[in-house]
Amino acid sequence: MRGIRRAGAALTIAGALALAGCSAGEPGESDGGDGAAEENGDGGDGGGDGLTVGIKFDQPGLGLQEGSDYTGMDVDVAEYVAEQLGVDPGNIEFVEAVSAQRETMLMNEQVDMIVATYSITDERDAQVDFAGPYFVAGQDLLVNADDNEITGPDALDGKVLCSVEGSTSAERIRDEYSEGVELYPASGYSECVELLSSGTVDAVTTDDAILAGYAAQDSYEGQFKVVGNPFSEENYGVGLPPGSDMCQDVTDALTQMIDDGTWDDMVAEHFGDDYTPNPDLNPPSPESCG
Repeated sequence: MRGIRRAGAALTIAGALALAGCSAGEPGESDGGDGAAEENGDGGDGGGDGLTVGIKFDQPGLGLQEGSDYTGMDVDVAEYVAEQLGVDPGNIEFVEAVSAQRETMLMNEQVDMIVATYSITDERDAQVDFAGPYFVAGQDLLVNADDNEITGPDALDGKVLCSVEGSTSAERIRDEYSEGVELYPASGYSECVELLSSGTVDAVTTDDAILAGYAAQDSYEGQFKVVGNPFSEENYGVGLPPGSDMCQDVTDALTQMIDDGTWDDMVAEHFGDDYTPNPDLNPPSPESCG
């Protein structure tokens, strides 16, 4: 995290001092130490201070860039948290957080936080800090709306399954559930969904929330469905630089977001009527930073 300190109950922006945050990142270059939040602030009063937040740019319903507009639940979460920290959401700079670079971006102080379908794991938690979780997803399958054969990961023998190249989700299905599945690696989930639409593949696999976001796009209205049989648990958290003094404040903001009903509104807006997050796990109970 760069340039953010909390004085009393208010969030202030430190000059050129860089503070460590509570999340993880991958190899990348630091810009030399000027605070990201300071760079984006206008120096004025009343929410002039800014935040740099990493999101996904290519996940409908979660984090999507269209021109200068950013939409999705992760975007809304970032804006809600910023407001609770005393930062005007209009003073957020959104930057792309590619999965393989998230830890590096935090550790190199390129961003103040990351809200990008960022699952809390022991390996990542050893490198960075997390606030949350604010959502619990699970690996699932996206299929055509009229497909009644594929009911779960054990029903894919003889089927073609698409996932992103380098991901382990499809291999997990082949190794643990359906040895006879044919894997089709793609460059991105958008490509997988296009292949599903054209009939080239029979199913797409990744986190159910990501799949629901694609299914809810206007261009695919009524064409796909999430099977609704998740077989993993992915706790999405807000990634922060190691040792961030914002960690508890962010967790408190997430708790308030869930308690005041905003979380339910976000889910309804971004994932559509055909997807219900696992009610046994959602809404989650954000925990204190450790």
